[in-house]
Amino acid sequence: MGSFFKVLSSERLKMSRSFIMLLIFISPVISVIVGLMSKIEDSELSWLMLLGPMGMLHTVLFLPIMSGIFAAFICRYEHSGGGWKQLLVLPVTRTGVYFAKYTVIMVMLALIQVLFLGGFYLVGTIKGFSTPIEWGVILCCLIGGWVACLPLAALQLAVSLMWSSFAAPLAMNVMFTIPNILIVNSAKFGPFYPWAQPFLATIIPGKALAGGGFGAMNMPFENLMITVLGSFVVFLIFGLTYFKRKEV
Repeated sequence: MGSFFKVLSSERLKMSRSFIMLLIFISPVISVIVGLMSKIEDSELSWLMLLGPMGMLHTVLFLPIMSGIFAAFICRYEHSGGGWKQLLVLPVTRTGVYFAKYTVIMVMLALIQVLFLGGFYLVGTIKGFSTPIEWGVILCCLIGGWVACLPLAALQLAVSLMWSSFAAPLAMNVMFTIPNILIVNSAKFGPFYPWAQPFLATIIPGKALAGGGFGAMNMPFENLMITVLGSFVVFLIFGLTYFKRKEV
């Protein structure tokens, strides 16, 4: 545990001094603009209706892409100039290094979700929704979206550890993110596609109250979470096993 906190402190310092921190504002700001432009009438379901347009780009595009950017960036320094050798000769374990890097990625994604929640509440307030916000449902949607990033972040970290190129993991991530708009509608493939899981985990709880959806959006939330956690365990073990055996 000591090595974990040492590396975690180092990674936190590395991220805080980088421009990469500014990226956490991109999705919330764009989501606010989309929310303000959306025409949603004041009703009992106004907050849930607002989550649709604001959460679409946020979960289909930005969360998957940001997870890849954070994973690639957090391994960038070690891939250049023999950084892995310099890091691993220190009194730290590979397991501690791996989990510290993974923790930073998930914390960054959590910050994005918090900013999105603030933007979501701001838009609803500006629009003057008279119905009280359903905090339980909204938090379930946003926490579910963050949890659904667990396997994707583990997969992206594994790829970033394998490839020394900063651009290659990002290109792969974008390539698999683009089909999201089609795959999220598939009840057969959507729940098992890591890039689609953040969208489904965010939308399904709201759809259940608003009258259901179609395709994968009709899947029970509990079943989706079981799939998410199962794929998370697989990708986490894969990435950790590779890193422990990685030659530096």
